[in-house]
Amino acid sequence: MGRLKTTNTPELQDLLTPQNPQNPLTLAVERALKHGRDWSASVAEQIAVRLAGLIAIDVIHAGQRLLEKDISDVLEVSRAPVREALRILERERLIEFRARRGAIVTEPNAQDLRDIYIVREALFAILLRELMEERAEALDALFEAIMPKVSKAVKESAVDTYTSETFMANMAMADLSGNRLVADLLNSISLRTLRYVRLGLAANPGSLENSLKTWRALQRAVAKRDIDAVLQTARKRIESSRDAAIRALSSGAPKGSGAASRRNAAPAKAA
Repeated sequence: MGRLKTTNTPELQDLLTPQNPQNPLTLAVERALKHGRDWSASVAEQIAVRLAGLIAIDVIHAGQRLLEKDISDVLEVSRAPVREALRILERERLIEFRARRGAIVTEPNAQDLRDIYIVREALFAILLRELMEERAEALDALFEAIMPKVSKAVKESAVDTYTSETFMANMAMADLSGNRLVADLLNSISLRTLRYVRLGLAANPGSLENSLKTWRALQRAVAKRDIDAVLQTARKRIESSRDAAIRALSSGAPKGSGAASRRNAAPAKAA
C-alpha cells in the first residue's frame, strides 16, 4: 500500500512543468533569488527557484507543508538538494520550519503584513531620499526605461506582467543605492510580499490603472526634484499596495487563485 498523503500539502506535479520563459513572475522570482549572490545554478538552487515561483503565483498556498520526501520523489533527486533548497526559501522567509511539522509556506496575517509594510515604507524613504540627493539623474533614466513596460502591461490588463515589471523596478531602484543593507532588506521584503501584491492587483479590476497613476506621479515628482513630493507619493503608493494585499488576504484569495497561471504549461520532466 502506498504512503498516505499528508494533509495540507500541495500537489507537486507542477514542479515537473518546464518553467515557461514567457511567465514574467517566474523570471522575476529567479532574478530576486540570484540577486547579489554567487549563483552556481546547482540542483538545490534550481529547486528553490521552482518552488519560489509556484509560491509567488499561488499554486503552492500559504500554510501548506513542503515535505522533503514528496519533493525528492517527484523530482527524482536525493533529499539533500531539496533540504538545501528549503533553507534558501527559509532565508528569504518564504517558508518557515516548525517543530513536528517541518517546512511551512509562510502565512502572514493582516497585522504581519502591516508590520512588514511599515518597515518597507521606512526603507523606501531612506532609499529615495538618498537617490534624490545623490543620483536623481539615474532615477530619471530608470523611470524612462521602466514606464513604457509598465504602461503596456496595464493596457493589456496583464496582472502578472505588471506585477513583475514593478517588482523588478523596485529592485532596480534599490540597486542604485550605495547602502547595500537597505537595498538587500528591500529586495527581501519585496520577494516576501510579491504573492500578496499580485493577489491584491488581481482582485480589483481598476487596481492596475490606479497603481500606474501612482508610478506616474512618482516619476513627475522625481523630475521636479521635489523630495517631499517624492516621499509623499511613494508613501501613498506603498500604503495602497498594503491595503490591497490585506484585502486579498482577508478575502481568502490565496486559496486556489493560481489556477490561471498554469493553463499554458506543458508537462515534462524537470530539475
